[in-house]
Amino acid sequence: MSDQVIVIGAGPAGLSFACSLADAGFRVTVVEKQSREALADPAYDGREIALTHHSVALMRQLGIWQRIPAEQIGLIKKAQVQDGVSPYSLDFDHRQNALETLGYLVSNHLIRKAVFEQAASQSAIDLISEVSVTGVSSDDCMASVSLSNGKRLTAPLAVAADSRFSETRRKMGIPASMHDFGRVAIVSRMAHTESNRQTALECFQYGGTLAVLPVAEHLSSFVVTATGKQAQALLDLSDADYCGEVRQRLDGRLGDMKVASQRYAYPLVGVYANRFVDQRFALIGDAAVGMHPVTAHGFNLGLRGQHTLAREMASARARGEDFASERVLTRYQRDHRRATMPMYYGTNGIVRLFTDESPPARVLRKAVLRLGNRLPPIKWAITRKLTEVEGVRP
Repeated sequence: MSDQVIVIGAGPAGLSFACSLADAGFRVTVVEKQSREALADPAYDGREIALTHHSVALMRQLGIWQRIPAEQIGLIKKAQVQDGVSPYSLDFDHRQNALETLGYLVSNHLIRKAVFEQAASQSAIDLISEVSVTGVSSDDCMASVSLSNGKRLTAPLAVAADSRFSETRRKMGIPASMHDFGRVAIVSRMAHTESNRQTALECFQYGGTLAVLPVAEHLSSFVVTATGKQAQALLDLSDADYCGEVRQRLDGRLGDMKVASQRYAYPLVGVYANRFVDQRFALIGDAAVGMHPVTAHGFNLGLRGQHTLAREMASARARGEDFASERVLTRYQRDHRRATMPMYYGTNGIVRLFTDESPPARVLRKAVLRLGNRLPPIKWAITRKLTEVEGVRP
């Protein structure tokens, strides 16, 4: 049987998967709508990615982490969750868990650039750019992918990694549960006179949410979540007025502020595919699970999923089995659903609770924060889950 695999989508999840397969001895064809030039030098898009220890281990194993400049990697030493105007917070500190850091912060465009560079260095990976997928199908023997340039690719397996709004998923008839949170995230970098103390901050304020991610000591990424109408009003503000708005929401704790990037707006929609596999076909990355960013686990789950699928495929081939068989794909689906389902629905539950402004919800929100601080085993378990410090299975 051919060891060829078709990957649809050259985002970080798709290219990471291609690198995993190339390292395991497979040959990979990646299909992408964007140009090679855009992939090689992606523009800054405002998004900063919080990476767990597990994700960094996977990226290092693939040779991706080494391609990110060390001075561009931020460390998250502490994290605080606040409710409303109360100064009380649920606190996480790397020292409480004997960790060097709780997590790492890297700009999305730098991750994309590093993943592309690593994929481009692999002779087993062939990138077909500036084409779209017009059709996809599969049978007992092969998956078939039709392209907009008139060509047709066949391989024992096709894998879609083409965003949470995956057209390939739709073409294969796989439904997905989508949750529109009715909110828009406005992201931007801002410089400030006071130190952020390498602390990530999540403020669930009444009428909106504000997150602060430490890029450098006096530079942070700010994520303001608001309704569509509120978001447009915030986008229309001058830089000076926007700085004043964010400073007020933080009660001045980071001092004077200055805009360090333009503002970017992203509608918040969660997606969970009803199944991750079909006959000789699989979903990875956001095409399988598209997370709300509040727990910062979207890309982390994407990395975990591609690693799980590549591991199962490599193990099957080493045993002389069909690496795209129903049994192999089912094992991937089982493991990845087990890893993602609690996080996806748990995250959605947190978002619902901390954006509900009814009096009972306000009381419950405060109780959750206080219980989290007062019950060390629960707090330890949450920290372990969010930092993912467990080792990487080969």
